[in-house]
Amino acid sequence: MPIRRLPPELINRIAAGEVVERPASAVKELVENALDAGAGEVQVQADGGGLTRILVADDGAGLTAEELPLAVERHATSKLAPDDAGDYDLLRIATLGFRGEALPSIGSVARLSITSRARGMADAHAIFVEGGAVGQVTPAGFPGPHGARVEVRDLFYATPARLKFMKSERSESQAIGEELKRQAMAHEAVGFALDLDGRRTLRLPAEAAGDEGRLARLGAVMGREFSENALLIDHEREGVRLTGYAGLPTYNRGNAAHQYLFVNGRPVRDRLLQGALRGAYADFLARDRHPACALYLELDPTLVDVNVHPAKAEVRFRDPGLVRGLIVSGLRHSLAGAGHRASTTVSMAALGGFRPQTLPYPPPRPSGGGFSAWAQGGWAPNAAAALAQAIPGLSEVSARSEEAYAPGVAEQGPGAAPAFDPVDHPLGAARAQVHETYIVAQTRDGVVIVDQHAAHERLVYERMKGELSEGGVARQALLLPEVVELDPAEAERVVARADELMALGLVIESFGPGAILVREVPALLGETDAAGLVRDIADDLAENGQALALKERLEDVCSTMACHGSVRAGRRLTAPEMNALLRQMEATPHSGQCNHGRPTYVELKLADIERLFGRR
Repeated sequence: MPIRRLPPELINRIAAGEVVERPASAVKELVENALDAGAGEVQVQADGGGLTRILVADDGAGLTAEELPLAVERHATSKLAPDDAGDYDLLRIATLGFRGEALPSIGSVARLSITSRARGMADAHAIFVEGGAVGQVTPAGFPGPHGARVEVRDLFYATPARLKFMKSERSESQAIGEELKRQAMAHEAVGFALDLDGRRTLRLPAEAAGDEGRLARLGAVMGREFSENALLIDHEREGVRLTGYAGLPTYNRGNAAHQYLFVNGRPVRDRLLQGALRGAYADFLARDRHPACALYLELDPTLVDVNVHPAKAEVRFRDPGLVRGLIVSGLRHSLAGAGHRASTTVSMAALGGFRPQTLPYPPPRPSGGGFSAWAQGGWAPNAAAALAQAIPGLSEVSARSEEAYAPGVAEQGPGAAPAFDPVDHPLGAARAQVHETYIVAQTRDGVVIVDQHAAHERLVYERMKGELSEGGVARQALLLPEVVELDPAEAERVVARADELMALGLVIESFGPGAILVREVPALLGETDAAGLVRDIADDLAENGQALALKERLEDVCSTMACHGSVRAGRRLTAPEMNALLRQMEATPHSGQCNHGRPTYVELKLADIERLFGRR
């Protein structure tokens, strides 16, 4: 079979298939061009899911008439410049784009027009590209003082086969919206607008640069509930800085769709993030629940390779262990700083459960017989009996009330400092226990309801973890060491973490190519499948770079032991016991949620309660 040179038009279409996978890919490339040009406002319009028409307009630096033909030429870019020796450094990429492929790739499979006025120039010009054929530069009108308007029509008309693989117009429109939201989250100081089929779907005004502006932008994109339940992240290690916001454990989702990572202002997808989040939230969420977060990494461009994916959607870190450790430790530090805080969505859901009720019986009326009828038991129905019948259990003892707070005589003397009122504690003062399960406490501006079993389970679990970390994990030697067969690469990865696994109670050693010998296992696990445990660890190392399986099993055992060793529902507590539990919760990190991300308490503000009764 002879070797043939492919024609340039076909080469361009092949390249376009890698860069422009779908309309959202074209929008991504064009928006990144606008951001690299210094745009302060970016407007996007899309019709027919982006297949009929895409327009991206910006107020960036713009292009001159001489630059327009170069802009649609393959591998021509303004974003790479040679050094004094004439060399181009691909390891120090400071822009979103750098290959010079986007515009020529789009022009080879669609009808492309670029209209631009360069900053400081009086005239605007345009150029047209149709199926790879480049037209002449012509004068054109332009609405703004400077910037560019890039219009793409009939995307993939030159490659009909690609059109058959497109999804519905609705799906493509949603993908465009998601792409623009990611770009908006990465650049809060830039305003974004999106119109789909003539309908205004997104308007994001420019925010102030910094944490407050970023949180405002994240709230606009991810929802107000996220901004109300997000923890600020700001940590740095060895020149790598991690900033952003992560949701409280009680604010969790059913999938990982609300997890975003940005590297030097570039939205990326990286398995490292999912593994790090799973490790950081392992103590707080069930395996089928996922945290919401938007994390931003800033590091020297030489420490990250952005040229490993055709669409630049993935990156490769020079030291992935450093980045992973920074994410895990940064998130855990911020979660610990949240103390006993729980998400506001818990109280909102509780308030939403209240509904105005009316008694199911008419109010009692005196009979016409007056006092004589009453004396003979003639008033019917009896008010107390009717009330007890309507609300069963009302007459029974269902709550234990705390004595009213009374400061001592010495505290009330002249010149004495005012005594501290227990209701000023964050979780207030215990007032009652209802259904022998829930503690009702009064705060200065509301009411707190605590699940006594879930709260104490968390306290016991945290204490057990502390004891475990201080005293180490007890190990149990196997009577007969077990040999586990693995792929040689998997075995090498596991053996490389032997010291880390030993600290967790698992003692292993290499047993030839593709085999591992297990000598000791954590005593906490009791009888365990050593081979299955090692295989799970190998899978975790391959997917996440961390041996999460063993840690999670140990933590699961501790969680089970804490559950059995904590205050059970159905036990009556005295007032001192209830208050002691509240004070321990205030002093213990993560006490606002149990080990599976469920809240341990609900706080209802007095203002919200008053609204329920029409007082506000």
